[in-house]
Amino acid sequence: MGGNDVNGNDVDGPEKAGAGQSGADVRTGDDAADCLIVGGGPAGLTAAIYLGRFHRSAIVVDADEGRLSLIPTSHNHPGYPGGVHGCDLLADMRVQARRYGAELRSGEVTKVIRDGDVFTAETTAGAVRARTVLLATGVVNLRPPVEPRAHDAAVAAGQLRYCPICDAFEQTGRRIGVLGLDRHGLAEAMFLRTYSDDVVVLALAAPDLDDDAREQARSAGIAIEEVPVSSFDFDADDVGLTLDDGRTLRVDTLYAALGSRTRNDLGEALGTELSGNQCFVTDAHQRCSVPGVYAAGDAVEGLDQISCAMGTAARAAVAIHNDLRKADGEVLQD
Repeated sequence: MGGNDVNGNDVDGPEKAGAGQSGADVRTGDDAADCLIVGGGPAGLTAAIYLGRFHRSAIVVDADEGRLSLIPTSHNHPGYPGGVHGCDLLADMRVQARRYGAELRSGEVTKVIRDGDVFTAETTAGAVRARTVLLATGVVNLRPPVEPRAHDAAVAAGQLRYCPICDAFEQTGRRIGVLGLDRHGLAEAMFLRTYSDDVVVLALAAPDLDDDAREQARSAGIAIEEVPVSSFDFDADDVGLTLDDGRTLRVDTLYAALGSRTRNDLGEALGTELSGNQCFVTDAHQRCSVPGVYAAGDAVEGLDQISCAMGTAARAAVAIHNDLRKADGEVLQD
């Protein structure tokens, strides 16, 4: 198990993994940490756990704006047959990361620059110097125009949702609304149609569907409501939607299919390559185009799932450890 990760990731086996040691100061005499992890979601914390178990010093800086904390209960995360609350999963991962020596700071990273052989970061939780940087910055869902407190309450109650891959199973046979009358929204509605025969796509602004898309919706049995939604009511057991013409519709749950924005500002400032001006481009080991910079989680193009975020973070942590071993002459030379 793990032969490719240990022996095939540009360096060879774990013969000098630094057992009984920790931190860049032990290895290099420098005060720089081995890795600054930007973001404390499932990707960032997974990487911190792995790096800690490699006896690496890792500093996680997290602004507590991740999406996992908003998930009421995840039923598709392996190992939790009864489901797991997002906040509980984060809390357990934080305990585990700290157990292996990771330093977790609450704050925001505002700037990262290369300073010779290390990176220097300005954060609201104090300056950080690190030999490598892992960008586990995630994405931001584009939200409907709902007051923040009402929005969070609706998400907690399962009335407003963002991920049909995560939770469409629980909506089987229910009345489902999809907010976003364009091809992206219709694609999400088509996905949800396999769970329910009562799906309606709603507009937030002017519709953006061509005749072909409308015909596909009709053939799939998906209703289209072209009059934009003007207000949302999450106070009842279901969701009330008032349209611009005064009519009201009610659904059991509403999916916001308005897209998302990748938190890529720090990487972009460092010069990392982006895919479509959004996600970080990485190699097979999560290395970005800038040496010493890695990326994992939803900020990397792929499936936005907790399990996938953890997988990319595991790859990134192994690459970071092995790249640092290679830089320190701690690998079997050819």
